Amino acid sequence: MAEERTTGTVKWFSERKGYGFITRDEGKDVFVHFSGLRPGGPRYLSEGDKVEFTVEQDQRGLRAADVVVTEAAPRQSRGYDRY
Repeated sequence: MAEERTTGTVKWFSERKGYGFITRDEGKDVFVHFSGLRPGGPRYLSEGDKVEFTVEQDQRGLRAADVVVTEAAPRQSRGYDRY
């Protein structure tokens, strides 16, 4: 049985720390770790990226898996990593 995919927007993602949060289209935030990004795709996410993913439950709560960027947000100057 195929896992149900959902969509959302990256709320924030720290390239330095390797994690962040995605706000699902229905409004709830989901944790995302760099290991949840689909192999062969980007190695990090940017605030505002539109993404598609599956949601998994682990001991700490919900987390995004098999994350794919469907629409990249305009990139801003990367003077520093604020997270």
